[in-house]
Amino acid sequence: MYRLSKRLFDFIISLIVFILLLPLLLPIMIGLKLTGEGYIFYKQKRIGYQRKYFHILKFATMLKDSPNMGTGSITLRNDPRITPMGGFLRKTKINELPQIINIIKGDLSLVGPRPLVDRTFNAYTEEVQNKVYNLKPGLTGIGSIVFRDEEALVSNYNGDPHEFYKNKIAPYKGALEMWYQQNASFLLDMKLIFLTAWVVIFPDSNLHFRLFKTLPKKPEF
Repeated sequence: MYRLSKRLFDFIISLIVFILLLPLLLPIMIGLKLTGEGYIFYKQKRIGYQRKYFHILKFATMLKDSPNMGTGSITLRNDPRITPMGGFLRKTKINELPQIINIIKGDLSLVGPRPLVDRTFNAYTEEVQNKVYNLKPGLTGIGSIVFRDEEALVSNYNGDPHEFYKNKIAPYKGALEMWYQQNASFLLDMKLIFLTAWVVIFPDSNLHFRLFKTLPKKPEF
């Protein structure tokens, strides 16, 4: 029942949001066409529900050949691969808005574990890999909220960013996603949607730790 009502909620809300945001999306699309390399959308293969692949949709914020340049699948703060408009779109999370189309299609939910590429997914333990996508991945979720500034964390590490992700970020992110699996409910989803908006406005806030007393303890990075 929870999953059925969640899908209905996702579809109705995302359709309404898409219509309301069209006046914002169109100028961004024009701006992207006239700057950078002139392409608007970025498609990437991600792991989705029941570990089946789908293509996630975002506004293009990086050079087309970015996966084969620099740090590859990991993006750093002030990454030279980011286009002129890309920095603003990434900082404000506006680059994620085209994923509303993924929600309408049924690839994503509004709330759930973030869909990952193979390399970052493989950084999870086998237990997390086997369970994390028993629920449909989401546009936002507890992992996205806690690691809202993941780029800054990786950028401040003096070493291999892939090793830092594998040994530090992935274990805690996996624990957060398992916490969501154990506590998933419509009420929790509403709280996470609110917190997503909250941390965009107040990026240094730790309100989620005050609201959710049973969250896994955050390690020192």
